[in-house]
Amino acid sequence: MLGRLLKPIFPRGLYWRAALIVFVPVTTILLVVSLSFIQRHYDGVTRQMTANFVLVAHHILAQADAAPDVAAAERAVDRLAGAFDLRAAIVAEAPPSARAEDLPFYDLSGRLAVRELARGLPEMDSVALHDGGVTLWLAGRHGHLELAFQLSRISARNPHQMLVLTLVIGVVMGMISFTYLKNQMRPMLRLAQAAEAFGHGQTLPYRVAGATEVRAAGKAFLEMRARIERHIEQRTLMLSGVSHDLRTPLTRMRLALSMLEDEPEARALLADVAEMEALIDRFLEFARTEAVETEVETDLGALVARRAAEAARGGRPVRFIGAAAGPVMNLRPQMLARAVDNLIGNALRYGAKAQIWIEEGPDSVTICVADDGQGIAPQHREPAMRPFVRLDLARGASRGSGAGLGLAIVADAMRSHGGRLDLGESTIPGYGGLLARLILPRGGH
Repeated sequence: MLGRLLKPIFPRGLYWRAALIVFVPVTTILLVVSLSFIQRHYDGVTRQMTANFVLVAHHILAQADAAPDVAAAERAVDRLAGAFDLRAAIVAEAPPSARAEDLPFYDLSGRLAVRELARGLPEMDSVALHDGGVTLWLAGRHGHLELAFQLSRISARNPHQMLVLTLVIGVVMGMISFTYLKNQMRPMLRLAQAAEAFGHGQTLPYRVAGATEVRAAGKAFLEMRARIERHIEQRTLMLSGVSHDLRTPLTRMRLALSMLEDEPEARALLADVAEMEALIDRFLEFARTEAVETEVETDLGALVARRAAEAARGGRPVRFIGAAAGPVMNLRPQMLARAVDNLIGNALRYGAKAQIWIEEGPDSVTICVADDGQGIAPQHREPAMRPFVRLDLARGASRGSGAGLGLAIVADAMRSHGGRLDLGESTIPGYGGLLARLILPRGGH
């Protein structure tokens, strides 16, 4: 429970979390030592100094009371005041007394000194505190004995010096520790950046550095990246090779069947050959999604408007709503164009018409494609974005067949841009089927 309450307060970055782990215990130890040991030490010093002054005050009061008259008492008091380096006088009355609580809250030693004076001098009728000074009035035989002196005489007045010294040393050592910690965190940050970039289809240069554990993680990442790149290359080559090898016999079959156009079976076989060629094209397109394309500044509105206009050729019911310009973002235009084409193709395949528009938010830009088909049930939306998963039975088997790669290509394209593909249900009148949303983050990834 406490962890959930404190979680929003704690930093999320590893650097600041490590800093908290290092400095919170050290700071706590310094505070405990300062507030317990140091204060206890100065309390003992204050009690000893106050006890010494109480002896002086008793001696002066005894000498004044032993005098036969007021004049003799004043002479004795003056002589002793010079000897003990304080101001003393015989007065008739004492003013109202001050309290230890009248001192500033941080002057713990001063408060203790006033309380010790009251305990050690029962003759004290009044005490006044002013500008670091103390004035006492002691009841005596010839009137009140007034004693004025500095508070530093009965209290340790510089307990903050050790605290200041501790604070300065702590700040200096903290800066040194922060610098060292930052140097230790830098290889981890570079590793995280390289891993994130690789997840988005980029290969950043990375050199193994840092502590032993960080070096081990970096070496494992480089080996993993190399294995994945080899796997992607082998898969692309395999798909390209298989597709190339299949095109030759398919071409021969098409030529042979074209000579038998009048036969009913020939027309059906030609349709099958065309479908196989379309499947090969989809395989190659899926393989091309792994190819790295350089990001360039692209007018997203113009790109989507061009794809919609291209899809609408031949009278196909595709409508683009909004301005055909902006926003300008760093994108991979060919990859994003393929993703938009796939969504438009799916919309027209499973519906009669499609509508496209762009929504802009503070942190993201969304390309929306809605159709008037049957849509996809919520439990089938996540599997629909996996490769080679077909939902034709759910969306109408009469619409044709496919390899189940359309939405997988779109999802891969979004991941390479640091975004995502969301599938939902459209609520637009006349377009109550599937709503596909391509969410692109602003400011790159």
